[in-house]
Amino acid sequence: MHEVVTELIIDAPAQRVWTVLTSFAEHPAWNPFVRRIEGQAVTGNKLNVSIQPPGGRGMTFSPVVLKADPNRELRWLGRFLLPGIFDGEHYFIIEPVSESRVRFIHGERFKGILVALMKSSLDGGTRAGFEAMNQALKARAESAQ
Repeated sequence: MHEVVTELIIDAPAQRVWTVLTSFAEHPAWNPFVRRIEGQAVTGNKLNVSIQPPGGRGMTFSPVVLKADPNRELRWLGRFLLPGIFDGEHYFIIEPVSESRVRFIHGERFKGILVALMKSSLDGGTRAGFEAMNQALKARAESAQ
């Protein structure tokens, strides 16, 4: 297993951060990493997600929503071909620090036989993509005040 975790503080209420995060149709306008999401943030639903890591190749996959706890957590599981080859459990956690401030934790746990071959890419482009998205989410949530 390999995990990439990022976090930052956003000066906006949890509800606003959740709304920006789950307004999937608006992602192309602000999100430099997750370029498109189709579907609904509902546990058990399948999404269609397109990502574009900085300097990397874009890819589209169809993860299943594992958890959609409004204003707190969105988590999905994506797989490459079959289980155990390259599985990624992607998560977004919103932890209130105060009524108008949250800690946003954005990460992914990778499992499978191809993970060892991909570690440098995950620690490089994938981490950079997470951080770029985090900054863009922060800017959008804070400007919506």
